[in-house]
Amino acid sequence: MPSLGMITINALVAADSVLIPVEAAYLPVKGLQQLIKTIGRVHRKLNPALDIMGILLTKVDRRTNFARDISAQIREVYGNRVHIFENCIPLSVKAAETTAEGKSIYLHDPKGIVAGGYHSLTQEVLADEK
Repeated sequence: MPSLGMITINALVAADSVLIPVEAAYLPVKGLQQLIKTIGRVHRKLNPALDIMGILLTKVDRRTNFARDISAQIREVYGNRVHIFENCIPLSVKAAETTAEGKSIYLHDPKGIVAGGYHSLTQEVLADEK
């Protein structure tokens, strides 16, 4: 559950960078603005080394226009200021099952689309660090 409490602030103070996962839905996107403002305040006042690595879209249902619209909106509003990862994490029932199973997606469904999404994200992050 997203929260901007003291634990989150302390984590931002201790971090070098932050990757922002955002569910491809209306309310999480509305909360993104507040989170970016908070990260900016932490950067200015408490941790000048803090950097936003990028925004990662999650639970993306590629079958819907809504997900495409949300993605386009995020790219339009934040794309000039914050890196938006090309890869996203798709919506999948298998991913939701991992909580009940108590396993990672790589153990529960290693060949599934969510594991593939995380693998592609890892490759993108590693490529950006070179």
